Amino acid sequence: MLKLKQKFDLHRDVVSDILRKEASVCRVKEYSGAVDTRILNIERDGGILYSWKGATGTTRIGKFDSNTKQNKLLYTFDKQVCVSSCSLNKEETLLAVSLAQNTRGEERLKPISKCLTLLIEIHPINNTKVLKAVDCRVKVQFLHAETDRRSVLESHLLLLTEDGYVDLYHVMLTKQAGYRVVMANPERLLKTAERIVEDFCWLQWDGHTQRVYYLTHSVTHTQDKFLMRCVQFYPNHNCETMLEFPLEFPANLFRTVNFVNLGFDHYHENSPEQEPLRMKVFTNIIGSMCVCYSQHLKAKQEVIYTVLLVHKDCSKTFRVSLGSEQKATHLHPLFIPIGYHILVYLQDHFLHCINTRQQEIVCHSLFLSGLDVDLGLQSQSADVTVLHSEEESSGSVLDLGSGRIHEAELSPAFLLKILRAPSRCPSSKTDPQRMAALHCLLVYLGNDPNLELKITEWLFDNVNAFDSFDQIQEFILASLYRISYEKSLSLDKVLPYSSVLDKKEIPACLLEVPGVLCTTELHIEPVFKGKARSLQGFWSELQWNTERTQYLDADPNPRYRTSHIQADWDKLRAERRPSSHMNHIEENTKKVLSMVDTWCLDKKLVPLFQEEDHQHRALIGLTVDKLREHINRHLPRLGKKKIDSLVVNYVAKLLELIRHMLESAWLKFKLGPRVMCLKQQGSPGEWSVFHFMFRILEATRGLCLPLPPGYHTLLAVFAVRCLPQPTFLQYVDHGFLQLTETFVSRLMTDLDNSDANERLKFSILKRLPEVLPSQR
Repeated sequence: MLKLKQKFDLHRDVVSDILRKEASVCRVKEYSGAVDTRILNIERDGGILYSWKGATGTTRIGKFDSNTKQNKLLYTFDKQVCVSSCSLNKEETLLAVSLAQNTRGEERLKPISKCLTLLIEIHPINNTKVLKAVDCRVKVQFLHAETDRRSVLESHLLLLTEDGYVDLYHVMLTKQAGYRVVMANPERLLKTAERIVEDFCWLQWDGHTQRVYYLTHSVTHTQDKFLMRCVQFYPNHNCETMLEFPLEFPANLFRTVNFVNLGFDHYHENSPEQEPLRMKVFTNIIGSMCVCYSQHLKAKQEVIYTVLLVHKDCSKTFRVSLGSEQKATHLHPLFIPIGYHILVYLQDHFLHCINTRQQEIVCHSLFLSGLDVDLGLQSQSADVTVLHSEEESSGSVLDLGSGRIHEAELSPAFLLKILRAPSRCPSSKTDPQRMAALHCLLVYLGNDPNLELKITEWLFDNVNAFDSFDQIQEFILASLYRISYEKSLSLDKVLPYSSVLDKKEIPACLLEVPGVLCTTELHIEPVFKGKARSLQGFWSELQWNTERTQYLDADPNPRYRTSHIQADWDKLRAERRPSSHMNHIEENTKKVLSMVDTWCLDKKLVPLFQEEDHQHRALIGLTVDKLREHINRHLPRLGKKKIDSLVVNYVAKLLELIRHMLESAWLKFKLGPRVMCLKQQGSPGEWSVFHFMFRILEATRGLCLPLPPGYHTLLAVFAVRCLPQPTFLQYVDHGFLQLTETFVSRLMTDLDNSDANERLKFSILKRLPEVLPSQR
């Protein structure tokens, strides 16, 4: 399911270097002692902090630079210590560590704290300041703000304690002898501490965005609830609570404080029973926020997990049955963000690829169980940590057991395998999986032309519509959605996405997954605070997306439905005289056709865009007009110029997409210019292409979408060559084939005057309207 690309290997990138250094210290050719290398933290710049046991009974801390691929020794303790938390400031002048201390053994009679937190000068090694000596866990994390200043003589350190509070220390620095960086007034350091958060029971740090998410228990005179809050740190190191929203959990759920993304404590491990809730927050720079959590259910053969979509103002809770004889060995699933999907993975049981932008019906999210759920990870999911940056479309996973970091992407080969799987199972099971895989391939992975070609080949090989959806319609709408979905998240509810949303009655198999119960809750009540309303970037986008979602949810028809222009299209076709409206429609069409890739037209395989087709030119312009009108009404914030560009590109992409579909068929059967010759009977390959073209016509008519100029002429030529004359005429009588001026002219000139041809010509002339479609 995942395509894994290794980015870091602890043994290859670090341990081999450590062994060489220890051999040098011991003055031996090869060091064979155990170094017990452990990853401690990953900083914002990608630097990996780690510790190891030195040859002389020491504990050393080093850093691996992910850019230069070089290792650097930061500090050496003169005895073996247990480093439970560690962080390095951006300038690499200060090192903060928390040491887990053994309160039992020989020194049990001496007063000793369980945790000792130190701030150490390492440029060069100089003073050490004790920040805390307490009987609870303490996490340390430096802020890494972006700054243009070359020399920064201050650092800012977060101390996060198991007692449920967060302090921010402002460390002022000074230079001595031109290069030594030391703390200024270290005796006043404790007085600079600023209390940022109090009374939290769960906390997540996001180093890439410099945010703290935390959960606090709020008790008022009217209700007892939990609040999720987000604190944003600014480049000037000030901070502010930007957002809060309520979450419902049992009051006694948290027995201990949970830390997320604050390094790796190898000396404190929660047993599954001590972790009744596992939760992570994922954001995307386009303005989306997902809160994913699962709850531990004792002695039950089921798993419950929730994906709360702040940007969609709703939450989805899934209850998955594991079967009467099965019980999850891992009590919590793994949440992996990849693009706008959240992968929920429970090892040996199921994998759920949740679409966080089109979440209305379950068939747009892929659910697999049984043997199909192997992610390709070599270790147990309990040993895997998910690394995430909102600027990156792919996620990363760290296997603490092996010390490897992999970049994770969805595997196109795996998804194509789902599409191509033979239909041994009932369509009610395979259709939802095919639809989800198709959308995932087209929208998330579809920028690859080779991948689009493989999907088109699959369409050609599976030309007949499936029982519950039309795959050609899905291919067209999902491909068109892809070109615009990155422009604004609010377009999700406005642009067409799937043909099944137009159905009066959606097939039951697309609305449910066997063994999975899904419940939806609307209106999660997010409250934006402080500067969130005036900021640019993520917070501005998230607020806009949330407010626009609430507005669109109240609208009965927020999504543009292509079929709704049928009445306007019928009215436009009935017009005989030029008008200002017709001129406006023609201007829209000219904009679209100027955008279509018509360069090197003589070298194009398929003879399209080579004739005037007034009827479909009008439908092209009308589609632009109606789509522009709809987006302007619902999303005026995008601006007139941006909306106009979006709709013109949207329709131009439609015409190019259909041409690309035909080009793949042309290449498959090596068709050439002879296809336009009416004198020859169609080959088996040409008959297959005719059938494919006819299905495209059927799919676009069902959606009332325009076709490229010349499409009807080409289809009629194939029909004459592939169909018996009576069948061909029946197709014309029922409106399946359109007699264009170009086709009629070619028919009259190319065919000789044999009896059969004369009868065909006469039958065509009898069926001609007073004005040919191409002459209107």
